[in-house]
Amino acid sequence: MQVSELRTLPEGDWASVTSNFRWRVPVDFSMARACCDDWAAFDADRTAIIDVSEDGTRTVWSFGRLKDASDRLAAAMRALGVIKGDRVAILLSQCPEVMVAHFAAMKLGAIVLPLFTLFGEDALAFRLADSGAVLAVTDDVHLDKLVSAGAGSALHSIVTTGVRSAVQAPRVVAWDAAMSGATGVFRAEAVGAEDAAVLIYTSGTTGAPKGALHAHRFLLGHLPSVEMVLERPRAGDVAWTPADWAWIGGLMDLAMPTLYFGLPLVSQRMRKFDPEAAFHLIRDERVSVMFLPPTALKLMRQGTVPQGLSVRAIGSGGESLGADLLAWGVNELRAPINELYGQTECNLVVSSSVGLGVSRPGTMGKPVPGHEVAIIDAAGDPVAPGEVGEIAVRRGDPVMFLGYWNLPEKTADKYIGDWLKTGDLGRADADGYLTYVSRDDDVITSAGYRIGPTEIENCLIGDSDVVNAAAVGVPDPVRTEIVKAFVVLRHGATQEGVADRLVQRVRDRVSPHVAPRLVEFVDALPVTATGKVIRRTLRERG
Repeated sequence: MQVSELRTLPEGDWASVTSNFRWRVPVDFSMARACCDDWAAFDADRTAIIDVSEDGTRTVWSFGRLKDASDRLAAAMRALGVIKGDRVAILLSQCPEVMVAHFAAMKLGAIVLPLFTLFGEDALAFRLADSGAVLAVTDDVHLDKLVSAGAGSALHSIVTTGVRSAVQAPRVVAWDAAMSGATGVFRAEAVGAEDAAVLIYTSGTTGAPKGALHAHRFLLGHLPSVEMVLERPRAGDVAWTPADWAWIGGLMDLAMPTLYFGLPLVSQRMRKFDPEAAFHLIRDERVSVMFLPPTALKLMRQGTVPQGLSVRAIGSGGESLGADLLAWGVNELRAPINELYGQTECNLVVSSSVGLGVSRPGTMGKPVPGHEVAIIDAAGDPVAPGEVGEIAVRRGDPVMFLGYWNLPEKTADKYIGDWLKTGDLGRADADGYLTYVSRDDDVITSAGYRIGPTEIENCLIGDSDVVNAAAVGVPDPVRTEIVKAFVVLRHGATQEGVADRLVQRVRDRVSPHVAPRLVEFVDALPVTATGKVIRRTLRERG
C-alpha cells in the first residue's frame, strides 16, 4: 500500500483535479480501522507516532503497537461498561495515548469527546454534563480537576496514565492495569461511515459552547483539503502540529489524516508554545509537512530560523493570514504556507495550494473539490462577485456534522434551504477566490460603514514591532462605533510614536475609514483554547 493510493485528489492541474474529482465513501468506513488497524495488518512495524517528551526522550510507536494498545484499552473500556453510542472523554496533552484512546473508543462504537488540557473546571464540567460522558482518559496532572468537574455527572470511570489516585474519585483505573487486564482476542463493534464518532464543542466565542457531532466519514471529507495544503502527502513525509489534538484543527487538519496516509506523526507536550523549541523539533525530526495556527506562525516569525530544515509544505487556518506572513514562509522557511478555511461544524471546505496554482495573498483560496461553497444573502441566495455575504456550504457534504448534540432547534437554525450557514462573512472574486471578512458578530459599524477586523489586523501585524493585534468596535456617540486596536509589541520595542505610526499604516495600506482611532498596548490578547482571539472580551474592555 502506497500513500499515493489513498490520496483523493486526481493527478493533473487544477482544472483536471476539479473536473475529475469524485467522492468515495465506503458504507462500512471506520476511522480506527483506516488510521490504525489496516496499516498494522499491512506493515506492523511501520512508524505511526514519534513521541518526544519534555526531557527530550524519543519513543517510536509502530502501527502494530498502536493497534495492540487500542485493542487492550477498548477491552478495558468494555469491561467498565462502555457500549456503542456512549461518550468517552479524553483529557490529555499530545502523546500516543491520545490516539490509543480515540481508536479504543471508536472500536466500541463509542463517541470520542476531546477536551483541552487548558480547560478550567467550569468548562470541563459543562462539557461532561452536556455530553453525558461515562468514562474519561487522563493523566496525573489533570486527574483531580477532572474528578471535580465530573462530580454529579454521568462520569463513572476514569483511566489515568499516572500512578496517583484522587480523593473521592469515581472508579479510577491505572492505564497499566487496564492494559494488562485485557486478555484474549478483541472483537470490535461494527460501525459505518454514518455512525457517530466524535463530539467536538465549539469555542463558545458567541455564546454557550455547542457539541458538534461528527460521523466517521468526516475524516474522508477532510482529505481533499489536507492534500491541497500539504501539497499531496508523499512517502518520506513527517508531520507535526503544535495545535492541541483536542481541537478540530490539530486532530483533523493533520493528526488523523497523517495516520490515514500511514506517515509518521510527531507528538510533543508543549505546555506553552516556544518558537525556539518548535524550530529545534522541526529540524531534529526532519518534519516536512505541518499545520501551524496563525498565532504560532506570528511567534515563529519573531525568532531566528535555523539551518537544516526539511519543510516542504505548511497549512494554516483559524484566522486569516496577511501577505507578510506568507512571504516570510517562502523566504525564510523555504516552503509555501497554504491557507485553509472551515469551522467545527463543517471543516476544511476552502483551501489554497501553491503547487496546484491556487494561491492569492489576502484570500483563503478556492472551494476544495467535492465541496460546494457560496456567498449568500439573508434569503439564502448567492450574491454577485465582490459583494459581502455569509459563507455557506451546500448540504450533503461528507465533512458536514450530523447536528448539534441535543439541540435540534439550533441544528435547524444552522441551515437555510440547501445551505449550511457558517456565520462568517466573506466575498468571492470573479476567479472564485474567497476572502474572509469577519465573523458576523465581529463586524464594526462606524459612520455607516460595515468594517471587518481582519484586514486591519493583518496590516498592523505587518509592522516589524508588532507581534499580534486585534481590532474591535467600541461605542461612539457620533459614529455608532469606532475602531480600537489592541496591540502586542515585540520584546524590547518602545511604545513611543508607535500608535501614530500604526494608525497611519492602516490609513495608507487599507483605507482611512477603517484606521483605528484608538490604540492600546497590551502584554497579550485573550484567546480561546484554540488560539483564536476572543474579541468579545476586548469589546467589553472598551
